[in-house]
Amino acid sequence: MTTAVTLDLFLKSWSADNDTKQDIARILQGVAKAGVKLSALLSCYDRSACRDSIASHNADGDLQKPMDLLAHDIFEEQLRMTPISYLASEESHELLEIDTGAAHIVAIDPLDGSSNIDTNMTIGSIFSVLQIDVDRIFTDRLGEHQKAAGFLVYGPQTVLVLSCGNGCRLFALNPSESVFYLLSDALTIPPGQREFAINTSNYRFWDTSIRHFIDDCISGEEGPLGVDFNMRWNASLVAEAFRILVRGGVFLYPADSRAAYANGRLRFLYEALPLAFIIEQAGGMASDGDQPIVNIKLDSLHQRVPFIFGSRDMVEDVVEYVFAGVEFARPPLFGSRGLLRN
Repeated sequence: MTTAVTLDLFLKSWSADNDTKQDIARILQGVAKAGVKLSALLSCYDRSACRDSIASHNADGDLQKPMDLLAHDIFEEQLRMTPISYLASEESHELLEIDTGAAHIVAIDPLDGSSNIDTNMTIGSIFSVLQIDVDRIFTDRLGEHQKAAGFLVYGPQTVLVLSCGNGCRLFALNPSESVFYLLSDALTIPPGQREFAINTSNYRFWDTSIRHFIDDCISGEEGPLGVDFNMRWNASLVAEAFRILVRGGVFLYPADSRAAYANGRLRFLYEALPLAFIIEQAGGMASDGDQPIVNIKLDSLHQRVPFIFGSRDMVEDVVEYVFAGVEFARPPLFGSRGLLRN
């Protein structure tokens, strides 16, 4: 390791004598402990042991694999020992009451990208710590109450990307010690990188504005953007986010014409909101195409949103395409307006 700063030492220094920060530090330590346990489980995961397990469905009707539910249980067990009032999990239909006298709520996607387990590809966990009364979560802009957010990536290394509102930091797990060590205390998204991530198999369902943007990217030097682009797609949100933090570029998961995708596919509370916090702390931008993600109000616990994030220059390029579009016969990509692209 290039540094002897552990996650615990960092949180101790960050929280100092501040009672509120100390509560947040305890919550983040609980998340880290759950991440260590889940990482160890995933690294020796015997798929045959769960092959005959009965899958279920979450609040939105999405299939829950046994590992999704096990990951939820691991995080819930650890977080019940921390000072939080409620736990909001993508795998739970309702808010889980922990300690109503506490000041913070944790929102979590316990296992993002679980469909990648069978192919041994990157998966992760995404979380957010909010300081807010439960009766205000549907009235306030949650971005104003977000105090910390992060995500774990279970890949060749298990890493923790974390922001406590004062920049973005990277920690890596030493599995022999079950300890996270600080690798970088200033993650910043590099600008000017020409790389996009989108599921192009959905091309026929997109609105005209997003088709124009992707077509112009693919056109490369000969196209109107005048530069060659690379394309990436991992079907793992944490993998896409980590790559963008390290290499730059833009990620897009738009709404489209299919009924189940009319408001996008990613969850606002468990995925878009925490990642928007991290991306902005790293100098990037996160939008639904109409407004910053952090300005959106929560309508329901499992609300979905269109999601663009990445380096500020590339997200602004995408938003410019959205606002330059033609009057569509159906709602445009990221909102309910009609636009004309020249």
